[in-house]
Amino acid sequence: MIDLDLFKLKEMLPQRNYKILFVGAEAAPFAKRGGLGDVLFSLPVALRKFGHDARVMIPRYGTIDQEKYQLKMELKGLKVPTGDEPDSPSLICNVKRYKGNGTATTYFLENMEYYEKRANIYGYSDDVVRWALLCKGTLEFLKKSDWVPDIIISADWHTGLLSNYLRTVYKDDPILAGISSIFSIHNISFQGMCDYKFAKEEEKDYGQQTIPDFFSQELYKLNWMRRGIMYADLITTVSPTYSQEILTPEYGEGLDQLLKEKSGRLYGVLNGLDYNFFNPEKDPYIPVNFNSHTIERRKENKLQLQRHFVLPQNPDIFTIGIVSRLTRQKGIDLVMEVTEKLLENIDFQFVVLGDGDVHYKEFFQGIAKKYPDRVGCNLSFDAVLPHLIFSGADVILIPSKFEPCGLTQLQAMRYGAIPIVRKTGGLADTVDNFDPNTGQGNGFVFNNYDPYSLFAAIVRAKMVHKQKAVWKQLVRRVMEKDFSWTKSAKEYCKLFSIAARYRNLKNF
Repeated sequence: MIDLDLFKLKEMLPQRNYKILFVGAEAAPFAKRGGLGDVLFSLPVALRKFGHDARVMIPRYGTIDQEKYQLKMELKGLKVPTGDEPDSPSLICNVKRYKGNGTATTYFLENMEYYEKRANIYGYSDDVVRWALLCKGTLEFLKKSDWVPDIIISADWHTGLLSNYLRTVYKDDPILAGISSIFSIHNISFQGMCDYKFAKEEEKDYGQQTIPDFFSQELYKLNWMRRGIMYADLITTVSPTYSQEILTPEYGEGLDQLLKEKSGRLYGVLNGLDYNFFNPEKDPYIPVNFNSHTIERRKENKLQLQRHFVLPQNPDIFTIGIVSRLTRQKGIDLVMEVTEKLLENIDFQFVVLGDGDVHYKEFFQGIAKKYPDRVGCNLSFDAVLPHLIFSGADVILIPSKFEPCGLTQLQAMRYGAIPIVRKTGGLADTVDNFDPNTGQGNGFVFNNYDPYSLFAAIVRAKMVHKQKAVWKQLVRRVMEKDFSWTKSAKEYCKLFSIAARYRNLKNF
């Protein structure tokens, strides 16, 4: 009953300006590996436009240039206890601060051993220590800071222990006890550094026991995602459809029952897109700039795309692009099953950009060798090349098995590349199937996760592409869709009032 009342509060509560701290493993432009880094850059900036004092805290990795960003010392010699016993040793950290134009104020947690000596964001055997240090170090910093947030938003499993610490170790702290916590699920399939699907029952973490010392092997067995969900005041996901999907055994990755219990405090808010950075009118990474009224200029970008991948130059040939991590989640299994059949039956060009599992890379490499005039590949990470693909390809293929939100379809549409997607997660929330009879829709959508459905969707797109006038209108429509962060920020503004009120409710 209380949960239902909280849901109603979303529309009823008066909204005010809040102090908000985002905590995560990455944030653009300082350190970015994926969509999480984009969110922790763009969402705080958008919230600041609504009057909220939104700030960010991440580790200062060795690759973050202090001089370039003119980082200033905020707090020196911060002691972060590695355990909860009075005699627990501490790790010594500094906190530095960046405050610049166009970016939210960002705090950096410094530690020589766990951050400054590391070039990468992820991928170390002691990552759990690094993330535990970030969670606890953030709270220790706030105890001594002149600026204390009303709400902390912890992003994905790396910061799942933050709300756990907040509600247990620090529950009686006079400064921290009143802070509301929001846990943001970006991908529920990643829950920590243990494979919980195959863990013995006696080794599974149900979130009840005390968080072990940083250097205990038991820390590696914790389910950080579960604990983030259990102890947060509110839980968010990155799209409305995904917030419902994870309530089912198929998508919940073993946490569906817990999420059902918390469903009254679970909200799906669609991620947005940074329209300043992804702007075909001003993008320095594409040969020819254009907008929805100068779509014909895209042909020059297609020719450059073909030159880049050493394909025959033809501005009229149907061109399919993939910009993706090459993993099973992204539906690459389906692509493998249909690619050669498509090449044998349909006239088109195919360009692939992505890194990932070796057997997928070997497949695309083999197809490119077999069809050198029709398939081009770049099987490594490239931050610039997606802009050229989005601005030159006719369609972008995203046949995901599951997709919490997805930014690729938003980026592609901004540049006039029509998405072909499976109806799941954020793809279902952002792409409507094109109906040639009504002219409505902004992409080609298929429901079933099987190669026949994908094959049919590609054929449908190819047939519509032949109708030049219809295709031009479709391109214009997708380019003019509004997926800016402003819409997402408005939804978060409503949630802040609920989170703050929850902290003040008694007997909840």
